[in-house]
Amino acid sequence: MAVILVYNNDTNEIERYQRNENDIMPYVYNDSLTVNEFRGSSNSGTLWTDKRTMETWAGFRDYYGSPIFVGFAFKRIWEGGHSPQSQHYAGTAFDVAQNLTPTQRNRLRQVAINYGQWSYVEPAYLTPTWVHMDKRNLNPACSSGYPLLRRGDISNYVLVLQDALNALGFTGSGLDGIFGGNTEAAVRNFQQAYGIPADGIVGCVTWTLLTQSVRGIGRTPTVISQ
Repeated sequence: MAVILVYNNDTNEIERYQRNENDIMPYVYNDSLTVNEFRGSSNSGTLWTDKRTMETWAGFRDYYGSPIFVGFAFKRIWEGGHSPQSQHYAGTAFDVAQNLTPTQRNRLRQVAINYGQWSYVEPAYLTPTWVHMDKRNLNPACSSGYPLLRRGDISNYVLVLQDALNALGFTGSGLDGIFGGNTEAAVRNFQQAYGIPADGIVGCVTWTLLTQSVRGIGRTPTVISQ
C-alpha cells in the first residue's frame, strides 16, 4: 500500500490517495501506469506527482497505441539516482523504453515530440538507451531546474523542498506540499546555516545548495513518510 500525494493543478490543492501496488495511478484513465510502475526503484511508501503529469501520460499512451515499459519514474531526493534538480524527484518525469531496440526507441521519442504535450523530451544523444520525457514547470529558478518557491505556494515542488529540508534535519515544515510559516522558517534556518541571505524564498542559490546537499544521502531519522 502506498500513499500518493497529487497536486491538482486545476484546484491548487494537494490530494491524498491510498493505492495498492497493482492499482492504477490517480488521473490515469486507462490501465497504462500502475503504482508499482510509477514507483520504479524507489523504496518509499509515500509518492507524489501532479494531475497534469498523470493526464499527459495517459493521453500519450493512447496516442502511441502500444504498451510502454517504464524503467524509472519517481524517486525521493535523498534516495538519489538522478541529477540534483531532477524532475523525477517531483514525480513529473519518465525514463522508458529500455527494452526496445534503438530504432524502436527513436520512433517512440519522435512520437513523444509529435504528441506536443510533454514539457521536455530529451534528445537521443543524451539518453541513447532510454527515452526521457517530463512535464516540468517551465519557469525554473535555475536553468532546467525547479521553480522559485515562496510562502503561499502549493505544489509537488513544495513536497520536494519539504522532503529535502526534513532529510537534512531542518524540521517543522511537515510533508504536505503547502509552503506555510513552518516551511518558511525551515528555509530560513537552512539559509542561515549555509551562509546565504535568509529571505525564506527558494530561488536558484537555495535550490542548488539544498539539492546538492541532500541528493542521495539516504533515509535519515528526520525523513517523514505519510
